[in-house]
Amino acid sequence: SGIRLVQDSTLPEEAYTLTISPQQIDIAGATPRGIFYGIQSLKSMLPVEAWKSPVPALSLPCVEVRDNPRFAYRGLHVDVARNFQHKEEILRLLNWMAMYKLNTLHFHFSDDEGWRIEIPELPELTTVGSKRGHTPDSREHLPATYGSGGNVNNPQSAFYTRRDYIEILKFAKARHITVIPEIETPGHARAAIKAMNARYTRLMQEGKPEEAKAYLLADPDDQSQYVSAQYFTDNVMCVALPSVYRFIETTTDALISMHEAAGMPLKTIHVGGDEVPGGVWEKSPLCQALLKQLPADQYRQTSDLWLYYWEKVADILKKRGLYVSGWEEIGMRETKLDGHKMMMVNPLFANRHFHTYVWNTVIGWGMEDLPYRLANGGYKVVLCPVSNLYFDLAYQKDFEEPGYYWGGFVDMDKPFYFIPFDYLKNTKVDRFGHPVDPAIFIGRDRLTDYGKSNVVGIQGHLWSENLRSVAQLEYAAFPKVLALAERAWAADPEWATTRDADKSAALYRTAWSQFVNTVGKKELPKLNYYQGGVRFRVPTVGAKVINQMVYANIQIPGLTIRYTTDGSEPSAASSQYVAPVSAKGRIRFRAFDATGRGGRSVEVRNE
Repeated sequence: SGIRLVQDSTLPEEAYTLTISPQQIDIAGATPRGIFYGIQSLKSMLPVEAWKSPVPALSLPCVEVRDNPRFAYRGLHVDVARNFQHKEEILRLLNWMAMYKLNTLHFHFSDDEGWRIEIPELPELTTVGSKRGHTPDSREHLPATYGSGGNVNNPQSAFYTRRDYIEILKFAKARHITVIPEIETPGHARAAIKAMNARYTRLMQEGKPEEAKAYLLADPDDQSQYVSAQYFTDNVMCVALPSVYRFIETTTDALISMHEAAGMPLKTIHVGGDEVPGGVWEKSPLCQALLKQLPADQYRQTSDLWLYYWEKVADILKKRGLYVSGWEEIGMRETKLDGHKMMMVNPLFANRHFHTYVWNTVIGWGMEDLPYRLANGGYKVVLCPVSNLYFDLAYQKDFEEPGYYWGGFVDMDKPFYFIPFDYLKNTKVDRFGHPVDPAIFIGRDRLTDYGKSNVVGIQGHLWSENLRSVAQLEYAAFPKVLALAERAWAADPEWATTRDADKSAALYRTAWSQFVNTVGKKELPKLNYYQGGVRFRVPTVGAKVINQMVYANIQIPGLTIRYTTDGSEPSAASSQYVAPVSAKGRIRFRAFDATGRGGRSVEVRNE
């Protein structure tokens, strides 16, 4: 008796079978990856007590499981540029990803506010581009942003050494997780631009003008006026500078080298592409000179230099055996309708294996169907809509709840009820949490069968403007990541496919009940003990006065509701809510998990 691991070449790459009999546990897979996922499923069947402390014996049910993921790409994006997370937390995150069978870490290590991976050939990227403090000119380091503080010796003046990054890669590989690094270009590039300006200054002082110019990213004579989404006026690379493409080659080669050293050869690099504002390059002598040299039938206006840039980037990556990954904008181009500017799906790069990460689906902004338009148009698509999968957004519409809300409010239910191939069908609220007007979806594109073949997977996002600590990162991620894992792995449930609205609603209520019961009674207790515990969000209590009685409920079963009647903050020793409360005055409620850790309290008045 024992556990037997078996290779079964008839199974798909990530599929497995798990058989538990009274005598034997068999796990079979065609690949080590499939067997690894079978082991994760076996671990998920262990009772919570086994995660808390060693037990002399375990009883498991006899089962036969045949399992296979829906999507080959099951991703989590982590932004370490805006606010840094130390290597140890990234390793913890990789362990949680492995537990829930997520297989891709999108590593957002560069942006306007920081460059976080050492590139030995270009030391200023980290000696300048990773440091923050008060500065009038960004010549020696970047400005203090996102609460980092004015003293340059602060926790946000940090980066991963080459050795650190290789260690992260090896750790991920052992857990069958692919790491995709992101070099943000040509916008969101202020950290790199200022770092290369510092390099230029250093080498000019050393009397090396040609070497100094080799990696400049901005045209010093550019008088273009623009403002980025984060109000920067100098964060876009000059696409006419040959040194820009040399920079991309050198940083790409450095990343390729690190990935090869870790045994995780790169297939792609995410090269950014998002939020390049209007007005860029318009008054750059270099860009305007370039525009005049290019074929007039293809390059009519300054914005067409976007196409020139991506042709060059695609060629750089192709020569290295890589395909292009980027934000949705790499599949778009500017045009006009009735004299007004608009963005259209760009046929130029369709069917060229461009992987577009599509985020801008803000309900009511008019681009709700953009992922489907790109997939139908020949682009590979990773679904990461802000409306459902941006985990840095606030859980709920409450002044006290941390997080952004520009794209809506995202609680655990948003990724759970996300229907990858028909998400507009199940879009329930607009970005302000109001019931959505179905009229806004009239005329929106639906996903064709051809388009479905271009959807490679889905990804949750942890942007870090508001994630300044480990605790804040884990609060934003959990339990939302559990719903992402469910939707990335499992096939469409019946509630997602039936055309009967009443049947769909009834089936969804049952599925949601099963899910939150599993989360609250099994997964969150497990997460309390694994790796020393994750600081997941304990949800707020719902409270309401009905007929002078105060009723309370909770989103996740398995948590304990406690309350006080004198307006004081409830503690783990306060009265437990088991029935409606008749007391008058200020009643405060707060939920606690099994360790006694409480969520945010809420108050109602019973007059």
